[in-house]
Amino acid sequence: MAIGLHGYQYSVYSRIVRLALHEKRVAYDWVEVNPFAQNIPASYLAMHPFTRVPALVHDGFVVYETGAITRYVDEAFEGPKLQSMEPRTRARCNQIMSIVDSYAYWPLVRQVFSHGVFRPRMGLPADESEFRKGLEATPRILSALERTLVEGPYLCGHQLSLADIHLAPIIGYFVLAPEGKTLLWKHLRLRDWWVDFSERNSFVATTPRLPQA
Repeated sequence: MAIGLHGYQYSVYSRIVRLALHEKRVAYDWVEVNPFAQNIPASYLAMHPFTRVPALVHDGFVVYETGAITRYVDEAFEGPKLQSMEPRTRARCNQIMSIVDSYAYWPLVRQVFSHGVFRPRMGLPADESEFRKGLEATPRILSALERTLVEGPYLCGHQLSLADIHLAPIIGYFVLAPEGKTLLWKHLRLRDWWVDFSERNSFVATTPRLPQA
């Protein structure tokens, strides 16, 4: 059973898939692909024509788009189930994943983290206005996520789901900016979820090594 995961070490979406594989206890080979490089290998373009990451290869079957990959990982392999069969719980999980993709990723990662943390650490130019735009957009997003939470230690209740796996890398980058952590700490249930999830073995094992400030 050959499994290859093509991704970028700093990509939150690559990490989401890594988290799913770790939680399912599925071994895989990592293939580093920098989607920002000028010369992306033709072999990767044949798998992912939109030049993004990640892409998963399982015994010759190729799938890209993170949500498609994680659902495939959950359904194709043994291990703890990451999707509920109860319709409302499953819908809530999918809703949170969609909120992450549609509303949270850009301001929390591409604006706050990128311009407030990543670019300065990498010695790249940062845009303070982009950083501030991300911070301004964040309270609405965190409040919406907080309202979706139900009773239990996880986002969708008492069982770990793809929703937790989808959101955690986003928050992990966001709180590296002190301003981001301050905003998260105003949302107590999200804060408590994050404190617990950030200590999971899978999360610690997949944490990328960023340059020090």
